[in-house]
Amino acid sequence: MTTLIIGGTGFLGTELIRQATAAGHTAAATYATKPGATPQATWHPLDLGEATHLDEVMDKVRPRLVVNVSSSRDDWTVTAQGPILIAMAAAKYGSRLVHVSSDAIFSGARVHYDESCLPDPVTPYGAAKATAETGVLTVHPKAVVARTSLIIGHGRSAHEKLVHELAAGTRTGTLFTDDIRCPVHVADLAAALLELAASGAAGIHHLAGPDSVSRHELGVLIAQRDGLDASRLPTGLRAYTLPGALDVRLDSTATQRHLRTTLRGARQFCIEPTRQSGPYCGGR
Repeated sequence: MTTLIIGGTGFLGTELIRQATAAGHTAAATYATKPGATPQATWHPLDLGEATHLDEVMDKVRPRLVVNVSSSRDDWTVTAQGPILIAMAAAKYGSRLVHVSSDAIFSGARVHYDESCLPDPVTPYGAAKATAETGVLTVHPKAVVARTSLIIGHGRSAHEKLVHELAAGTRTGTLFTDDIRCPVHVADLAAALLELAASGAAGIHHLAGPDSVSRHELGVLIAQRDGLDASRLPTGLRAYTLPGALDVRLDSTATQRHLRTTLRGARQFCIEPTRQSGPYCGGR
């Protein structure tokens, strides 16, 4: 099966390429500025602001599955409009579509959110992600929209790098104690996305870990895992620093019930022995 990963150079995109090829897929991936370093995929330049570019890629690759993990916090065209164009192209070519969304679509007013909850974003990024969800399912009703949370794993995520730099004193910053999310391991997330793609699933699904932790608590777990001095990690309150939701906990119970893949919580995947070569925990 040929799988096209839109946004393949990113953290999640790289893991999707690895798992898709390991499962026997022929992998193709897109990039915005330069190809990724993953040799298992064929790479295609893509500007989501140009609909003709997307049609050219789809015509060349002819994928049975498209997984969209592209996003840009500062670009409405990429984050809101781009996924709708992808959905239209996937429908045109008869491709299965999995679109990755975010817990940023929620305000945090009700804290706990299952798949039935309607978006109520409070940031431009959240509004863009919510717009994309609606547009994708309007033009491609059989698509999967998978909402996820903070993605961690293998030491390569932005949060893990931040923790290392803060502990080393090479970067200034704060780990908020009032910013609560449900982190997911990148390997678990990629496996669950591919499993949903292979099933007859459609519509909204939540793919987040079962543990709700603050950014600081997650930082401490990472520091303990990697042998860092957790006491060097500065604390602070997001409420007095940045706009946006504070406490957003995705409830993935309904989706997990139908998955073979176990979505581990941060307290679990940060203490388990490594399942993949490398110095960091997690992987599958």
